[in-house]
Amino acid sequence: MQPVEKPIGVMLVDDHQTMLWGLSRLIDGEKPRMQVVGTARNCEEALEQVDQVIPDVILLDLDLGGKSALDILPGLLSNSVSRVLILTGERQQKTLDLAVFGGARGVLRKDAAAEQVLQTIERMHHGELCLDNETMSRVFAEFVDAKRTHKVDPEAEKQAALTCKERKIIHTVVDGNGASNKALAERLFITEHTLRNHLTSIYQKLGVSNRLELYVYAVKHQLAKALC
Repeated sequence: MQPVEKPIGVMLVDDHQTMLWGLSRLIDGEKPRMQVVGTARNCEEALEQVDQVIPDVILLDLDLGGKSALDILPGLLSNSVSRVLILTGERQQKTLDLAVFGGARGVLRKDAAAEQVLQTIERMHHGELCLDNETMSRVFAEFVDAKRTHKVDPEAEKQAALTCKERKIIHTVVDGNGASNKALAERLFITEHTLRNHLTSIYQKLGVSNRLELYVYAVKHQLAKALC
C-alpha cells in the first residue's frame, strides 16, 4: 500500500477579501492535492501566519494596503520549507525583478488562468523556478552586472550579521532613550541576563563597546528603523 502524499499547504496573502475568497475556493477545490492552510491581509498578519503554519507555497500580492510586500520577503522565507509565488497586478518590471532577487521562485499576473495558478503552485512545490524567459534573462543580466560593480561596504556587512531579534533589541535601546537594562528587558519580555548576552553579541558584530556607542551607531546608520 503506497503512503498517501501530504497535500501542498498554501498560504494566501492579499489585501482584497474577494481575491482571498476566490483563491481559497480554487485551491481547496483541489483537495487532497493541495489546500489552504492560512490567509493574511497585511504584512503583519503574513509574518505571524507563516511561523504558525509553515506553508509549502505562499501566494503573495506585492501591494498590501499600500505597503510593499518586498519588505517582508526575508521573514516569509526564514524557514527552509516555504516558497513564494508572486501573484500580483504590478506592472513595473523593476519591482517584479526585486521580488525575484528577494527570493521569490515564481511570478504570475492576477489575470492568469485558474489552471495556470494551480499548475504553478505544484511546479514550485516540486522545486521548479517559474519565471518567463524574459524575466530570467533580465534578472540574470542584472545579477552579473551587480557582481561586477559590487563594492564591499564594511558597515553593511556588519549590519547584515544582525539577527531579527538583535535588530529588535537595538530598536528598543534607541526607543528607550537611556532606560535601564531591567526596563528594556521588561519591554522585550526577556530576562536581564538574556538581554546582556544579546547586547554582547551586538557589540561584537558592530564593533562598539557599550550601550552609548551602540545608541550613537544605531542613530547614525538608522538601525532603529531597520526591523525585520
